[in-house]
Amino acid sequence: MTKNYILLLLLFLSFSAKAQFVPLSETSEISIITIGPGAELYDKFGHSAFRIQDSLNGVDVVFNYGVYDFDTPNFYTKFAQGKLLYQLGVSYYQPFFQSYVAQNRWIKEQTLNLNYTEKQAISDFLWNNARPENKKYKYDFFFDNCATKIRDVVQIVLGDNLEYNEDFIKEEATFRELIQQNLQANSWGSLGIDIALGAVIDRKAKPIEYQFLPDYVYEAATTAVINRNGSSESLVKKTTVLFENTPTPAENNFLLSPLFILGILGLLIVVVTYRDYKRNIRSRYLDLFIFFFTGFVGLFLLLLWFATDHTATANNYNLLWAFPISILLIFAISKKHASIKLKRYTVMLLLLLVLLTIHWITGVQVFAITLLPLLIALAVRYVYLVNFIGKQR
Repeated sequence: MTKNYILLLLLFLSFSAKAQFVPLSETSEISIITIGPGAELYDKFGHSAFRIQDSLNGVDVVFNYGVYDFDTPNFYTKFAQGKLLYQLGVSYYQPFFQSYVAQNRWIKEQTLNLNYTEKQAISDFLWNNARPENKKYKYDFFFDNCATKIRDVVQIVLGDNLEYNEDFIKEEATFRELIQQNLQANSWGSLGIDIALGAVIDRKAKPIEYQFLPDYVYEAATTAVINRNGSSESLVKKTTVLFENTPTPAENNFLLSPLFILGILGLLIVVVTYRDYKRNIRSRYLDLFIFFFTGFVGLFLLLLWFATDHTATANNYNLLWAFPISILLIFAISKKHASIKLKRYTVMLLLLLVLLTIHWITGVQVFAITLLPLLIALAVRYVYLVNFIGKQR
């Protein structure tokens, strides 16, 4: 949804938005294009776009709000900080269509049930939005993306005449649950998203907010109505499957999955801790690794929370297990005789894990289930450290 290398090539086919405010013919059509998920993580959520067809004027173009410019100065820094500007791209329909066919992604079209005035208004809005001075916008995964733009443009033009029903919602879901619908549970993409995004996405999404995902733009449009002159008509006049993809089985290698890898890591920590207990020793380099790993992850999450404009990374209680201060204590924990202050610090780490459990049980934040082996192992190791450091003197 947010990035597509092939689509970026279509920028070379893009139109100039100048002099495009031409009247549409009566036979023109405006539709919503919905594209299914792709193979890469950034494609897992699908894509949405507008299509304007006007055979009498020789127009068949797509308006795509999911474009950005790789030549942007400090591209990767801005991307990481949530400051990268996305933009509205305009391209010919055929290459746009063929690019997704080549990726084996299904394509559906919903022709909108608009009168001539409404069609012209949407066309004018889009062409104006495609002007160089108007086309850029600050992207937000949940509230301002290629899918929400479709919803917003239709709402702006139709105003109070447009009415969304909630029939397309089968059950209430949080933003996190909606994201995970598009991901494999035991995958690195799912784990990474669950770790990086904070408690702010664990609230129930309002029906209108479901439309940050292209699938729900499609579903919402299906049940929406336009109120005109005391009567209601469906927003969608016709639905067409433009391309039916050939489903490909997902590649599942359990031996490379997060649950297996973290399970092995957790088991290793527990086994080494048990060996240390039997020998009355402390494997210092294991503790150094734990402090470095959890501290580094915590530092990354802290930066996502406070040093970026990403709204979804705030209030991230993964910091309760990935505590950033630990990275500052790696040399202290690697010493043969650990300071008694480290015992107090380790007690605090244990209490943070207890607090994390409370947050999880009460629903303040949902944590990735694949983290469980690691969290249990950390608790076991911290309990041992508290006892060992207390006795070594």
